[in-house]
Amino acid sequence: MIPYGRQHITQADIDAVVDVLQSDFLTQGPKVPAFERAVADRIGAKYAVAVNAGTSALHVACLALGLGPGDILWTSPITFVASANCALYCGARVDFVDIDPHTYTMCPKALEKKLEQAKKENRLPKIVVPVHLCGQSCNMKAIFDLSQKYGFKIIEDACHALGAEYKGSPVGNCRYSDITVFSFHPVKIITTGEGGMNTTNDADLASHMSRLCSHGITRDPDLMTHPPDGSWYYQQIDLGFNYRMTDIQAALGLSQLEKLDKFIARRRAIAKRYNQLLEKFPVITPWQDPDGVSAWHLYVIRLQLDKIRQTHQQVFVALREKGIGVNLHYIPVYQQPYYKQMNFHSGLCPQAEQYYSEAISIPIYPDLTEMQQNKIVTELQQTLKL
Repeated sequence: MIPYGRQHITQADIDAVVDVLQSDFLTQGPKVPAFERAVADRIGAKYAVAVNAGTSALHVACLALGLGPGDILWTSPITFVASANCALYCGARVDFVDIDPHTYTMCPKALEKKLEQAKKENRLPKIVVPVHLCGQSCNMKAIFDLSQKYGFKIIEDACHALGAEYKGSPVGNCRYSDITVFSFHPVKIITTGEGGMNTTNDADLASHMSRLCSHGITRDPDLMTHPPDGSWYYQQIDLGFNYRMTDIQAALGLSQLEKLDKFIARRRAIAKRYNQLLEKFPVITPWQDPDGVSAWHLYVIRLQLDKIRQTHQQVFVALREKGIGVNLHYIPVYQQPYYKQMNFHSGLCPQAEQYYSEAISIPIYPDLTEMQQNKIVTELQQTLKL
């Protein structure tokens, strides 16, 4: 089976992890802050906070921005459930904004229309979470301009987009957001096994997120309620969590980060070749906004069902049976049973539902060979009976 995505691990990565295993620090040592600094420097943000998963990063980002009961978070329906669940973790409500039919990311026009109505009904969101799907940035300038008008905070879900660019700058620099969230799951651009990172340009937000990731504990005398009892002293000043990244993970991340440019270049080459090979197929290949440069975490095709004899499901199953590990990113979140209980209904986001009925993610990862890519395209051609 050719998987839709997989990690690329070298001997240098293994050696970096072994060095930590043989050191005095396995958990909270020098590698975590080194990784934080390296990521922040790479993308041009002032601060970075490492965590044990992208989901944890979303959770603490929401908490740091004060999301809680009575508040509302809006996000895209075409995303993994974590982008919405983070609101529920905080006791807040969640709602969804339809996608742009070309980029599949949050549509600024749909957002503006929803905001205009929400203002009339006094139910504006406290936080909006645009999702950079497949590695392509949302139209962050348009979303940021709306935040200035309607007063919401922005968390960029860039779990797909490390190495991507928007308006000539790296995604994650927080020029148009309060916090950006990255994931280092094995199928993402780089991996730490599991892990995530929040970036921000706000020192207070960075400090707050760091505390929330470590039980809400501080050793900073300036934040304590009274002078320390001694050099051993710490205080819990927030209700935090054990969301810390380990030095083992950070060492792998540092080693992987050195190969980021190579990974991105390879993904872009594969995507370019797919574009050429699939040009005559009855599928819609990914459209790239000229304001951005994708990291190509995923390569999603949309079947032109009116031009083929097979159903969406038939094509998907046939490719799996032929050893092509296709996937589907994603089911609209509000169509999940847990969210249906909240009275979300079909038709809420028509563009998202149309996308779901046609989309298939085909394999893309740095180690994918031309021979494998040829097989994928040949099997798709045969499946579509071209």
